[in-house]
Amino acid sequence: MPFLSTDPAVCPPGLLRRAKPLPRRPTAIVNAGADIAMESARLATDEGLIDPILIGDEAAIKASAARLGWDITAYRLEPAADEQAAAKRGAAIAGAGEAAAIMKGHIHTDTFMAAILDRDAGLRTGRRFSHVFHMTVPGSDGELMITDAAVNIAPDLDTKMQILLNAVDMARALGLATPRVAVLSGTEEATERMPSSMAAAELARRAEEAVPDALVYGPLAFDNAVSPAAAALKGIDHPVAGYADILLVPNIETGNALFKLMVYFMAACAAGIVLGAKVPIILTSRADPPASRLASTAIAALLATEP
Repeated sequence: MPFLSTDPAVCPPGLLRRAKPLPRRPTAIVNAGADIAMESARLATDEGLIDPILIGDEAAIKASAARLGWDITAYRLEPAADEQAAAKRGAAIAGAGEAAAIMKGHIHTDTFMAAILDRDAGLRTGRRFSHVFHMTVPGSDGELMITDAAVNIAPDLDTKMQILLNAVDMARALGLATPRVAVLSGTEEATERMPSSMAAAELARRAEEAVPDALVYGPLAFDNAVSPAAAALKGIDHPVAGYADILLVPNIETGNALFKLMVYFMAACAAGIVLGAKVPIILTSRADPPASRLASTAIAALLATEP
């Protein structure tokens, strides 16, 4: 297909510059006994971002390390009989404060997240769990965050406020003093014919009091959120219009399509993090290139330094 990009994704150099001087963060790799998980752990270790805690089938972990030529004798290895046991052990280690972050290895997402959500794991904070994609494009210094495209399917207004708060916290940890948040819909006018536009307007109204450390505006259609020219043509005069740092999408389908469009058409690097837990959660996929996995780990390292 002519629109598809064949360029490789690139881990944002700025993320690595900020993360590499920090102390290595102990990071639990859940069900690490597969090459793709071990490659991710090794890459982050070689870059000085993490001290891996390798959880899973001991023989599989050691066999994978041997195939990769990686000497893991200096690192903690936690045997686990299957992926459920690995998930439970990883969540317990992170909940006990022995890991500053937790990474999904070769494990089903539902199994991984169920262990983290278990109240006995000690990872709940009272904040709703939500996902943020940190998007960058090769050759550009810009960054864009998309939320929630992976965890909350059809969030109600209260859930969207939690998603907003999580994303603003992450943006500020990454150096944005006053993040600009566009609450997306299919129009810039609040109309009952499009319920997402009404929800966006109400969320923006509530955010004036609830989120004083960000600029939140909606509803905005995508073009008016990211293009100053498009916003000017519509006569939208607001600091967020055309200059959004964060796109808060109305549902998971919108976010999923948007981030994948950027990945496949623009060779974007999509770094995925789940927020709201005691530690940042690196939610990787088998389809993720090494650049995205490394960027996700760098963001987790930056978030893990926050009190």
